[in-house]
Amino acid sequence: MKNFALIGAAGYIAPRHMKAIKETGNKLVAAIDKHDAVGVIDSYFPDASFFVEFERFDRHVEKLRRKGDEAGIHYVSIASPNYLHDSHIRFALRVGADPICEKPLVLNPWNLDAIADLEKENGNRVHSILQLRLHPAINALKEKVSTSTEKFDVDLTYITSRGLWYLVSWKGDVSKSGGVATNIGIHFFDMLQWVFGRTQHLTVHVSEPNKVAGYLELEKARVRWFLSIDKADLPSSAVEGKKTTCRTITVNGEELEFSDGFTDLHTVSYNEILKGQGFGLDDVRPSIEVAYQIRNAVPIGIKGDYHPFLANRSTI
Repeated sequence: MKNFALIGAAGYIAPRHMKAIKETGNKLVAAIDKHDAVGVIDSYFPDASFFVEFERFDRHVEKLRRKGDEAGIHYVSIASPNYLHDSHIRFALRVGADPICEKPLVLNPWNLDAIADLEKENGNRVHSILQLRLHPAINALKEKVSTSTEKFDVDLTYITSRGLWYLVSWKGDVSKSGGVATNIGIHFFDMLQWVFGRTQHLTVHVSEPNKVAGYLELEKARVRWFLSIDKADLPSSAVEGKKTTCRTITVNGEELEFSDGFTDLHTVSYNEILKGQGFGLDDVRPSIEVAYQIRNAVPIGIKGDYHPFLANRSTI
């Protein structure tokens, strides 16, 4: 049994980490969040020490470290806001633990270099949650692509509507979240490059606070992508079905069905990490680089509405 600490215990994704820790037979011994609405811990680890001040959390973790390996923290799960990931990863490494970090691991490519140096100095390994790589449908697609010599045409649309709170929160601050392309798109940019190869060229057509669209030329694919948190972009079929999310990927005109199975992939990720087969710094670098380039690109604009853009390849 390994001891875990959790940073960002009040966040939306934190329960999936708690569930994964429990289902893999391990123990959450300490958690922190500046917000104290963390009653969900009772469903998993009611005896975990909880802190709202990082300084007290730091002191507690250090105290456990000095008691020896049996009491010390072996893994630190990080579910804090994006811009804090870098700092919290470095904290975990300094206390002799392996960080397990939510997406995006960092916001800027050069942050990875500094973390890599610390990783070597401390002898621990940084792990990233890249759950789409573990999805059966994505694995089947990767196998198909690996045995083909053709270049595929891919359309990615991900619309997940968010309320007015979103742009007021840290997620609406590009310097903290990385913007829509990073905050909701990083998993897809990782998956696309993992399946179809590294990016050779990219163009950004639309870049707004609540949506971004563009084109990626990968080694084995031409990809048009559209990401949005604007409910007005939802197709009528989703609105009529009272759905708040539309997630579609088509490959050569055929839709890839991968909607199911997302909620269990954190536990699968933890199992892989505990077996020494998780995803590290080299794995995340391509998606971090692409998201950074998109964030800093000058959009060239596009004629018409966004969905005709996705439906008509001739507009590229």
